[in-house]
Amino acid sequence: MGSGRDAALEALTACRRLDAWSDGSMKAACRGLDRREAALCARLAYGVLQNRALLDFYLGAYCGFAKLEPFIRDVLRLGAYQILYMDRVPDSAAVNEAVETVKRKKRQRAAGLVNAVLRRLSREKDSLPPLPAGDPADHLALRYSHPRWLAERLLDLLGGEEAEAFLRLDNESVPTAIQRNPLRCTARELTDRLAESGGRVEPHPWLPDCWLLSGGGELETMPAFQEGLFQVQDAAARGAVLAAGPRPGDRVLDVCAAPGGKSFAAAMAMEDRGEVIACDIHPHKLALIEKGAARLGLGCVRAELADGRERREAWAGAFDLVLCDVPCSGLGVIRKKPDIRYKDPAALAGLPRVQRAILENAAAYVRPGGALLYATCTVLPEENEDVAEDFLTRHGEFQKEPFSLPGLEEENDGAMRLWPQRHGTDGFYVCKMRKR
Repeated sequence: MGSGRDAALEALTACRRLDAWSDGSMKAACRGLDRREAALCARLAYGVLQNRALLDFYLGAYCGFAKLEPFIRDVLRLGAYQILYMDRVPDSAAVNEAVETVKRKKRQRAAGLVNAVLRRLSREKDSLPPLPAGDPADHLALRYSHPRWLAERLLDLLGGEEAEAFLRLDNESVPTAIQRNPLRCTARELTDRLAESGGRVEPHPWLPDCWLLSGGGELETMPAFQEGLFQVQDAAARGAVLAAGPRPGDRVLDVCAAPGGKSFAAAMAMEDRGEVIACDIHPHKLALIEKGAARLGLGCVRAELADGRERREAWAGAFDLVLCDVPCSGLGVIRKKPDIRYKDPAALAGLPRVQRAILENAAAYVRPGGALLYATCTVLPEENEDVAEDFLTRHGEFQKEPFSLPGLEEENDGAMRLWPQRHGTDGFYVCKMRKR
């Protein structure tokens, strides 16, 4: 068995060197660990990613942190996170483990510096250097370890109080939201089976047939998961499918489907009657869709390789419902994927062009009287309202159609934005349109 601390360091190294996503790096690093050490790895690696800028600020007060080699910086961050955020880990253990790590990695000359910096941080953790005051965006960006540009945008969109709440929630742990598979079990059967696995289950505060699950170990190893009794899906994503309103017997196209959550939710709502074509541009992701559909017992789901921007004439006017959950910046799911905040913002500039192209193409597949759903997991207007409204301006045959979400008393004109600090969900945008 390996160490959770070593695995966390391995995951952070992969994120830094390979520009890898944290969830994939975490799974790779945790292979072979027992349950306790795997949990420690996740807590440490995610904790460092969520608080990296703030940790760097404090460590920089005690050494020339920015000039250190990346490996030593990661070791110091892991030690500092344990000292500042993990009450159950003795400070001495955090310091000693960090020192032993650099020695094992043949960095003996750095051992003294690591020891001195972390011991001083431990002594002075109740009187840390104050954060710079002044510009609100600078302060929030440092306090919650987000890029300044994002803090500034959120201040413009939400104001100070809500912007801070959004950023704070990005750094807090999130219980896993799950949806019951009505084809396989009742609500009572599901909650009983989850309790047998040691998980803590509570109903979602406003969305029916949705639960929040914490504890219980790795989801994929739970018998209830393996038997297809539920799927993991945030309330916002499930709400998008409910807004779309698939019905038994419908023909549904999901143009950007992988890993298949919305396709599966649609098939469940359709009682596995009709057809759901789940598309993705990457061949290896089709296997994920097929595996998920088989686990859930959904025979009406068919995975197909397709680029959402390229026209399939055979699909023109052939679907009752077309789902467009387009590639986006993902800024609404930072609380689950903390490394999103570190991606190059310059790469986001071209996303609206891709989103417009997919929506434009997908609209041709909607039959007269059918529905088109545009969705993203981001909160930026240029990827949400701007794309949808531009499309509607140019396509008079479509109009927005108001919808309601069970348990959420909030009126809309056919478009809705969900927020972590308001709705307890991922940041999400949904626009439902009906073809005349």
